[in-house]
Amino acid sequence: MGSLEVEKTAIGWAARDPSGVLSPYTYTLRNTGPDDVQVKILYCGLCHSDLHQVKNDLGMSNYPMVPGHEVVGEVVEVGPEITKFKVGDIVGVGLLVGCCKTCRPCKQDIEQYCAKKIWNCNDVYTDGKPTQGGFANFMVVEQKFVVKIPDGMAPEQAAPLLCAGVTVYSPLNHFGYNQSGLRGGILGLGGVGHMGVKIAKAMGHHVTVISSSDKKRQEALDHLGADDYLVSSDNEKMQEAADSLDYIIDTVPVNHPLEPYLSLLKVDGKLILMGVINTPLQFVSPMVMLGRKSITGSFIGSMKETEEVLHFCKEKGVTSQIEMVKMDYINTAMERLEKNDVRYRFVVDVAGSKLDQ
Repeated sequence: MGSLEVEKTAIGWAARDPSGVLSPYTYTLRNTGPDDVQVKILYCGLCHSDLHQVKNDLGMSNYPMVPGHEVVGEVVEVGPEITKFKVGDIVGVGLLVGCCKTCRPCKQDIEQYCAKKIWNCNDVYTDGKPTQGGFANFMVVEQKFVVKIPDGMAPEQAAPLLCAGVTVYSPLNHFGYNQSGLRGGILGLGGVGHMGVKIAKAMGHHVTVISSSDKKRQEALDHLGADDYLVSSDNEKMQEAADSLDYIIDTVPVNHPLEPYLSLLKVDGKLILMGVINTPLQFVSPMVMLGRKSITGSFIGSMKETEEVLHFCKEKGVTSQIEMVKMDYINTAMERLEKNDVRYRFVVDVAGSKLDQ
């Protein structure tokens, strides 16, 4: 365990401009403070929002930027006020690394809605230092934003749960859909969508996957355990399924019409938006009014829910379906992700990539 006063360097892979191309980058970590842990990163998942960030799709990107927010690693140093963790613990870090702690959302333990939340990359920490993400060998994180990976859970499997998993778990939990016997829809079968199928099934739901083509039907039904599969362009089947679903989790990260999916909802059904889209979505109001339906959204999950989803998945035997890659493959992985060519989550073997050599 090193001295808490000594500044340390980290080696990551960073984007330098909106091309989004990542390359090796050395930078200085902030000092490990009294309430901080330093984590040696073992694995980091690749999320579609990483693409948005590195390519400046939302017009808010700052460079150089080390992305990656599904971080699993080993604690190698702890500050003197640390009570939850010790050196050697396997832990996870998600999208958030800071919040104000005084606003209403923070006091309600839903700090993901804090107006002053601090992202784990492409942001500035309280000490003025830029935050950098998990495609690197080390990071320093405040204790509040670190979770213990349950004993016996494979660390590489835990990585996607820290964003994709909790992003699905949070609205199901919040809206009261964490009971059995419900009928749910998962729109889009990517990284978040495949976790949606698995978690909803583990909660005892009848799950329908809704996709733009038939090419993932067998995977959805045979490998992920979905009960039904709808192709959105099959008007006859879509009409047959009208008014049949309690909720739809919409994971599609590009502009798409909402009306076809609103028609699938029962009275009081909810269309829960999760895809990050930088253009306006449209719908006609009678589609909502004539069934007292809701279009709502949900953003990742709280630290409390992150801990809950890890233990839920451990208890229920829910695992993520991953493709492991090394860091030197990250740009190819980004290109494949943009083409939806992954089943269903890339996880980078950061420690195995030997970034410091």
